[in-house]
Amino acid sequence: MNRHDATSHIATLMAIDKTTLPADGGERFNRLIFARSPYLLQHAENPVNWYEWGEAAFTAARTESMPILLSIGYATCHWCHVMAHESFEDNDVAALLNRHFICIKVDREERPDIDDFYMAVSQALTGSGGWPLNIFMTPDKHPFMAITYLPKRGRSGMSGLMELLANIATLWRQQPDVIERNCQGIMAALESSRTHPEYAVSPDLSAAAETALTQLKRIYDPRYGGFGAAPKFPMPGYLSWLIHRGTTGNHTALEMALHTLRRMRSGGIWDQLGGGLHRYSVDNRWFAPHFEKMLYDQAMLAKVTTEAWLATKDPFYRSMTDDIITFVERELQSAEGAFCAALDADSEGEEGTFYLWDKNSIDICLGSDARLFCQYYGVTDKGNFEDHTILTASTPVDEFCPQQGLPVTETTETLIECRVKLLELREQRIRPLRDDKIITSWNGLMIAALATAGITFGKPEYIAGAVRTASFILANLRRSDGRLVRSYLNGASAIPAFLEDYAFLVGGLLDLFEATLDRNWLNEAGTLADAMQHLFRDPDSAEFNQTGHDAEQMPTRVSSDHDGVTPSARARTAHVLYRLAWITDRPELRDAARSALNEACSDLQRIPLGHLGALQVLELLDSEPTIASFTGDTDSPEAFALNTTLRSSAIPNLIIRSEKTSAPPLLSLCVPGTCYPPVSSADELGRLLSVSG
Repeated sequence: MNRHDATSHIATLMAIDKTTLPADGGERFNRLIFARSPYLLQHAENPVNWYEWGEAAFTAARTESMPILLSIGYATCHWCHVMAHESFEDNDVAALLNRHFICIKVDREERPDIDDFYMAVSQALTGSGGWPLNIFMTPDKHPFMAITYLPKRGRSGMSGLMELLANIATLWRQQPDVIERNCQGIMAALESSRTHPEYAVSPDLSAAAETALTQLKRIYDPRYGGFGAAPKFPMPGYLSWLIHRGTTGNHTALEMALHTLRRMRSGGIWDQLGGGLHRYSVDNRWFAPHFEKMLYDQAMLAKVTTEAWLATKDPFYRSMTDDIITFVERELQSAEGAFCAALDADSEGEEGTFYLWDKNSIDICLGSDARLFCQYYGVTDKGNFEDHTILTASTPVDEFCPQQGLPVTETTETLIECRVKLLELREQRIRPLRDDKIITSWNGLMIAALATAGITFGKPEYIAGAVRTASFILANLRRSDGRLVRSYLNGASAIPAFLEDYAFLVGGLLDLFEATLDRNWLNEAGTLADAMQHLFRDPDSAEFNQTGHDAEQMPTRVSSDHDGVTPSARARTAHVLYRLAWITDRPELRDAARSALNEACSDLQRIPLGHLGALQVLELLDSEPTIASFTGDTDSPEAFALNTTLRSSAIPNLIIRSEKTSAPPLLSLCVPGTCYPPVSSADELGRLLSVSG
């Protein structure tokens, strides 16, 4: 078997008959062979005696009086692979670990609660964090040291893992009081770092928005777009907020977002053949990506590019949305119709191998068209990245063609044909590992993206994709008692869903309701939102916790919730409760939405960039929405045409209601202070929208 074909190898491990194996995995495996997570299975053949997170590991640590090494990562993490190869697959390291430590592996995508807590520990101790995240802790889960990647042996002034393990083992035996003091200090620091919303005052939203925009301008890169220096991340939360600012008249904010989207699409962070976005750029100009592809990035960016089209009607952003969705449906869609978590950066043992090109192979594949393709996508004999080429498109076609004296239409068609041929050739390579976990929250984001793009662009096939995904999640990731679970892979996980799973899925179902006008999706969203309040809302403070009352709790709560690579779970919770309050006429949900943001209010004035989602919802709570009410045959083509016309207009704070009857469809539009007569056709609605502004 070719071990470089990670996908096949993981599939082989999954197919093994586990009933014949002893509890510790036997001679060939460790306990991770019984795991479902592809990340844990990647470590099932390590000589390290890994445990999954659970009572068995903690009992062993207490019984044997050993410290715990907790190692957290995920299946498509490049540096996790590097550390695994250098250290966890190494017999010397394994012997030291097995002799002096109880070792636990955690997939951060399965257990974001564990990752969040110990990432807060790492940031408190070191000022930074990342993956692999390695925590040294006591049997009662109290941490005393945190590291990320370390080589096996020290080099260039960096300590090595072997030396560190030996030192910790000695410290554990000889100076347990030092470790205990470290633990106490860390836990005290975590407690004191928490905000205390009872002392918070109502934030000045206008001032917070101004501060946020000033801070974004300060870190904005006017040449290449994006924010901050290398490594540079897409930051769809920033882009969405700037576009919304732009729709209220702030042209500078809008241009920052649009320029960033254009520069990203021209660079190597964008897959020029297959569509979709890599996770981040290692440089400041979007040229050299970290090659993994995450579902949540695609979902959020597809929503942002749809918003960019609404703000501009520029077909560039519509085609960007289409390309993202085409990629996701081609490469991340499971056989059941839901969406898998990610594609690895590595294939054949190296990062980026699947995506890199050399000129000779392009010449052979494209023949006489190769010269044009290479000229447009920057391909040379020398290459631009480690003797190979990352495809980039530095100049838009409509600018490139006049510069070269070429016809735009014919050149565009030729380049499309070339991309199709090269994509077919690329498909013959050994593919990167696909992490086949179906994660509830990330699928909620994708449902939202598909439903919104489908109704905005009048593409029912996108809406059908959202329906398939939502149907699968509700049928397969919900226990018989109605409780959502976190993920699915060859069956539903036993891990209860977290607040983000509920909030993101409810948001996706509301978007699906608004796209289809089918109240069944609204009812499902309402049921889950009620369960979300019951499971996650603190009865004393009315705030929402990340982990349900019925699930395992970490040693202490950590810092306030904020927007990160995915949106703030509490801000999304507040947003869906706000929407449900207006759609279903339940004003008490607006109070619940405001309570969900109490903790964010404490930080909003100080770090508004970390709470743009909360800021947006707080602004909504202080305003009146535009309400569009559909009645009649809401399943009809006429209703779909009405809805598409409505949704292709950039109406801020739009709430949609629907009541199905046997009459012809009608749409009534109420803006703050005024209700207009009902309309029955897309043309009538278009005229009304032009008058109402």
